[in-house]
Amino acid sequence: MNLVDLVLTVCVLANPANCRTEHLYFESRGSLVQCMALAPAEIAKWSEGHPALKVVRWTCLFPGKDQEI
Repeated sequence: MNLVDLVLTVCVLANPANCRTEHLYFESRGSLVQCMALAPAEIAKWSEGHPALKVVRWTCLFPGKDQEI
């Protein structure tokens, strides 16, 4: 199974300078363009479960072979 990594930069709403990176992995549907098209729905689902955080940036990547998932 090929995976794609949706990389989110998220910041705490109460302290916007406090940011971190989150990774969401899901099955690749062929290309990073497909990931970019599907990302808003995935981000919305993730955001519902993390109301104290705000997604400020995101991108799609294929995980490296040495990256642990």
